[in-house]
Amino acid sequence: MTPVQFFKCLSDETRLRCVTILQKEGKLCVCELTAALALSQPKISRHLAHLRQNGLLLDSREGQWVYYQINPKLPAWALPLLENALEAVSESELIQKDLERLNKMDCRPEFSACC
Repeated sequence: MTPVQFFKCLSDETRLRCVTILQKEGKLCVCELTAALALSQPKISRHLAHLRQNGLLLDSREGQWVYYQINPKLPAWALPLLENALEAVSESELIQKDLERLNKMDCRPEFSACC
């Protein structure tokens, strides 16, 4: 991952929201991110694919769900930048509302088979 790719990934509000929530939650499936961000599944999936293709996220299949998480093998220069950027963003009202929606989600994959 180059610095240009890294900053382009975070320059989009939807991608930044996804990465911020993933940083706080660890790993989430598409249905959880869709509920949290209150956006359509195709839009979330398109942004997650962009983040995965550029190396910022990893995906893993567990049963019928595909989970996303921040790539733990990001370049050393990227980790402090990511942590600082996400810390600044995580206190925003928008992110707080995203986390509230996620926590209110009735059936999350780890608790039931709803997605």
